[in-house]
Amino acid sequence: MDMQATKEFLAELKVLTRVHHSNLVRLIGFCTEDCLFLAYEFMENGNLSQHLRGSGMEPLSWPARVQIALEIAKGLEYIHEHTVPAYIHRDIKSANILIDKNYHAKVADFGLTRLTEVGGASAQFPTRLMGTFGYMPPEYAHFGDVSPKVDVYAFGVVLYEIISAKEAIVKNDDVSAEVKGLGPLFASILGDPNGRESLVSLIDPRLGNNYPLESVWKMAQLARACTQENPQLRPSMRTAVVALMTLSSQTEDWDVGSLYQNQATVNIMGR
Repeated sequence: MDMQATKEFLAELKVLTRVHHSNLVRLIGFCTEDCLFLAYEFMENGNLSQHLRGSGMEPLSWPARVQIALEIAKGLEYIHEHTVPAYIHRDIKSANILIDKNYHAKVADFGLTRLTEVGGASAQFPTRLMGTFGYMPPEYAHFGDVSPKVDVYAFGVVLYEIISAKEAIVKNDDVSAEVKGLGPLFASILGDPNGRESLVSLIDPRLGNNYPLESVWKMAQLARACTQENPQLRPSMRTAVVALMTLSSQTEDWDVGSLYQNQATVNIMGR
């Protein structure tokens, strides 16, 4: 950063020193001489987008994908509910999920301009939109409304990416060159209770047949809940963590319907 931004740099540094979690990339140092730098821990295995779509990389197994989804959710739950004050990331996407040498996921790029204090003036009246097209929910893209549900929506898009390995924005190959998000691509299939077999056409082909279809279906339903147009219908990140913990343990008692009720943790956990 330019030295003229010292005041903003120090203000953001104060925020970053408050944020510590195993699923957030760790700040290890900074420099304020001549130029302003932040130094983060080194993440040996690049980012999630590279693993899903990069050439020359081994495809992630389905259990690894579920674990990565859970770790992203835990990182977001932490900044939403366990920091004082709580924060909103505002640019969650697969390129901002870094993978360490043990293939654990950590949320990155959560400093400087993107952390917004929940309930603060900047959260209610953002000076400009921040984020990436394809991950922005309608209330943010159209009206600039910011809440933790902005991150929940983007997390849902990342779940769709984990399942399909497709970009957040999909371009049709026909002459119309129509562009659509992953949500609409999955919508018709997920709205059909018997759509599991159709879902196969959207699953990352590099997985082959090495995945339990019911597990993929449940993750897709969670993604659908997270990307509801109405932010009030989206689950909290705490609810998403519980759902993914249950999915990770291969428990069958996973109540998809309860995802549409805020904080319906008990229902999701089943009996």
